[in-house]
Amino acid sequence: MTTLASPTLGGAGHAVWRVDMQPGARGPLHTFDAEQVWTVVGGRATVELDDEQLLVEPGDTLVMPAAVPRRVSADPQEGFAAIVAATPGASASVPGSADKTVPPWTV
Repeated sequence: MTTLASPTLGGAGHAVWRVDMQPGARGPLHTFDAEQVWTVVGGRATVELDDEQLLVEPGDTLVMPAAVPRRVSADPQEGFAAIVAATPGASASVPGSADKTVPPWTV
């Protein structure tokens, strides 16, 4: 994750970051307490969003609603890259856990 804009980088009202995933990488199943908007800029990925599986590729934009379980799996050959925008300081958690984490790239 690479932070592009956030309150700690000059008072932005949004958190914007770039996600770069190596070929075959898979993120954890998790939720966020705020909506996220993902725009794919490279590679491909399968996104598990609630009970759906979506294939995304460059030019696609996906809105991930708050509190919906999600997992991103990068294409095994191409990897995956996206620009993400969300509310600053949103917290993530693993379904079934009370523990919440605020990712540092969002503040």
